[in-house]
Amino acid sequence: MAESRISADGGMETSYGFREVADGEKQGLVNEVFHKVAKRYDIMNDVMSMGLHRVWKDAMISSLNPRKDQGYKVLDVAGGTGDIAFRIVEASNRLAHATVLDINGSMLGVGAERAAKKKLSDNLTFVEANAEELPFEPNSFDAYTIAFGIRNVPRIDVALKEAHRVLKRGGRLLVLEFSEVDLPLLDRVYEAWSFNAIPQFGKAITGDAEPYQYLVESIRKFPNQQDFATMIREAGFSRVNFTNYTGGIAALHSGWKL
Repeated sequence: MAESRISADGGMETSYGFREVADGEKQGLVNEVFHKVAKRYDIMNDVMSMGLHRVWKDAMISSLNPRKDQGYKVLDVAGGTGDIAFRIVEASNRLAHATVLDINGSMLGVGAERAAKKKLSDNLTFVEANAEELPFEPNSFDAYTIAFGIRNVPRIDVALKEAHRVLKRGGRLLVLEFSEVDLPLLDRVYEAWSFNAIPQFGKAITGDAEPYQYLVESIRKFPNQQDFATMIREAGFSRVNFTNYTGGIAALHSGWKL
């Protein structure tokens, strides 16, 4: 069942879960997954993380500690439903502005509806675009965040370089992603849960197990903490570190543009 993780040298661009696909094919396949799960995205994250994603996201925002002023600008990538952006705006006392970028229009539609219900629309801009080719000028943002999305980007190294480009000097990168469990017993339990239970829950919730099968396989293929930290450094970031959550089921990576 287990497949070797991709190293810092790359390989995610042709890895659709455990399946190798042609160069350029992955993005369309991933888009289809998220079109299918957009309306049930929060339920999906609850299933994938056993509900812990909410705690991890709150910890991510605490680490970011967004400034409470109207000039503070954040780019949240692959965040179409607004989960991270809403937290950032609220933590800034509704003063910060967050640009939510996603390549998937279905996810952005869900986020815009949620923002209106929360009366946060004035603090948010929704942009449909590719993380590998950001439509922004250099030095535009104080922070760049991405939660559980970087592993779905085909060319992760390109996306990280784009993150560095659009950040201001002194800007911060924060990446929250499922990672490599560092406790042997927990590792076995989590892998059994991932590969046996999650696709079945997905099928029960959405009627389709395939998107969930891809998502758990993509977690297993994603570079481990040290390798991903190396990729962040190679993109030009300084003071790179990571914090494991729940034994490494997820990890928060941090880097600075200095």
